[in-house]
Amino acid sequence: MQRFLRDLSVPAAVAGFVAVLVGFTSSVAIVFQAAQALGATSSQTASWMWALGLGMGLTSIGLSLWTRQPVLTAWSTPGAALIAATSGLDMAEATGAFLVCGALILLAGLTRAFERVMDRIPVAIASALLAGVLARFGLDAVNATRSAPGLVLVMAGAFLLGRRFWPRYAVPGVLLAGVVVALLQGRLHLGSVQWAWAEPVWITPRFSLQALIGLALPLFLVTMASQNLPGVAAQRASGYQTPISPSISATGLATLLLAPFGGYAFNLAAITAAICMGREAHEDPARRYTAAVMAGLFYLAVGLAGGAVVGLLAAFPRELVAAVAGLALLGTIGGGLAAALKDERHRDAAILTFLVTLSGLSLLGIGSAFWGVVAGTVSLLVQHFRPR
Repeated sequence: MQRFLRDLSVPAAVAGFVAVLVGFTSSVAIVFQAAQALGATSSQTASWMWALGLGMGLTSIGLSLWTRQPVLTAWSTPGAALIAATSGLDMAEATGAFLVCGALILLAGLTRAFERVMDRIPVAIASALLAGVLARFGLDAVNATRSAPGLVLVMAGAFLLGRRFWPRYAVPGVLLAGVVVALLQGRLHLGSVQWAWAEPVWITPRFSLQALIGLALPLFLVTMASQNLPGVAAQRASGYQTPISPSISATGLATLLLAPFGGYAFNLAAITAAICMGREAHEDPARRYTAAVMAGLFYLAVGLAGGAVVGLLAAFPRELVAAVAGLALLGTIGGGLAAALKDERHRDAAILTFLVTLSGLSLLGIGSAFWGVVAGTVSLLVQHFRPR
């Protein structure tokens, strides 16, 4: 604890807050839709927030303190979209499917099967994948200028001045400038926040073949391909050799323990983790783990306060969130592209990976991150494969 307090800094704490702000505001609506699709009551929906916040918080804090590296976890956003599109299942059957998914994730970690796959992906492909995943947030920040030009331009100006005169505090300055402008414009809607603690609600699982085939297996596949794969790529591209199998195992175990309360699937984060891995979090890479720990603490607060904190985060204008995310990720996007294009032999494969990932392509229910890796791998095989 003493070392953590010594390594902690204001930029790291702000980076952790920004990571949670971006993570929740960008996809919490999908989680609510998933719970409603299963017929969840208001208390059960609040329990989902409790379980998800608790799971992400404890795994992020535990893994980051254990490895002394920024390891951030998240809920499975494509998994929530999959649940929201599911019909014919009730909460009990879905909970059984969540447990099966958690067991499969834990098995993938314990057997080191997923790690062996990731070890075969070249650095250029991993870096291009990271840049492609994050570039969408940079574009969203630019597009936010259409609906809120004053807000976004002030934040961009604060970022440029911050990078010039106080680089360690550039992102905190961007967030502060955005909040001040939003307040002056009357765009912070704090009156609708209802302060109340969330309480866990137990759902007794029921296992069925329909839920196994229709939800458990697809949920496992999209979580591993669309979430854990870019999550590991983000770590590798940022220069961290985080133990993959223990991290995957921890998310699987958290899913098993919290599934009856609404923790449907946990995985390694990519986009929000990149915010904690960049130099904006700390100039010293060895001290950036504190940003992920702070994010974990904020996740715990969100889980315990349930709908109140979710409402507080939702009070921020959409353009403010988009701008602070895009500006905070600029350095990571640039670093990913530089690493991806550095080796001329892998350049074609890297740019293909980047473009396919950036496109947002979705086939067979699997997102563009997976297909970007497929495109880059095929390119490498065609260009460089030599029979023995």
